[in-house]
Amino acid sequence: MFDLSCARRPGLMLMAALLFVPVAPAAAQETARATLTVVGAGEARAVPDMATLSSGVVASAKTAEEALAGNSKVMADLVAAVRAAGVEQRDIATSAFSIQPQYSQPPQNSREAPRVVGYEVRNTVTVTVRDLALLGGLVDRMVAAGANQAGALRYGVSEPGALEEKARLTALNDAMAQAKALAAGAGMRLTRLRRIAPAESGGASPSPMLMKAEARGVPFEAGETVVEARVSLVYEIEPL
Repeated sequence: MFDLSCARRPGLMLMAALLFVPVAPAAAQETARATLTVVGAGEARAVPDMATLSSGVVASAKTAEEALAGNSKVMADLVAAVRAAGVEQRDIATSAFSIQPQYSQPPQNSREAPRVVGYEVRNTVTVTVRDLALLGGLVDRMVAAGANQAGALRYGVSEPGALEEKARLTALNDAMAQAKALAAGAGMRLTRLRRIAPAESGGASPSPMLMKAEARGVPFEAGETVVEARVSLVYEIEPL
């Protein structure tokens, strides 16, 4: 007796084998392409229109309570002076506060252990100055109110986003120009942009090109704010 199912089995097996023939991915079939990587740099400058200033009060006394009370009184006068100079309350913030014991210093080679002889209280505020014309007079007022600790003074721009975007576009144009010049010099041409990404940059920094701040009282130099950016590009290239 002839088995029809057995006669058809080889054809079915062949069809199944053809269906499962592995196909190499399209990416693997493509010939590896030469690439060119460049990094462009750019910067943008602007005259600062704001500043942040840190200042505070250090007070010492035999007890922590006395040191805190003395510090708090002077700090209240300091904040009032800042407000009187034209700074809004939202632009005044406590940035550091500490209470530390003060120890005696035993004579050299002495076995006497250091002992607490008092306490020191430090209170620091950071003030955002949105009108640079107030800066010099503001410092005068703060010192007159009892500030005896000076912190950092930093200039900046109130809207840094536009400055950062300008620096990035400058970096991008620089990278594109580099890529075209290098490819042409090597007898190649750019075919496709494979990758674009920001590279590590220095961010914002003060410029050594200084200009006078319009402020009465303590003289300050406003300078320029410089924002730096870097952009990395990877191009596919081929011979001309």
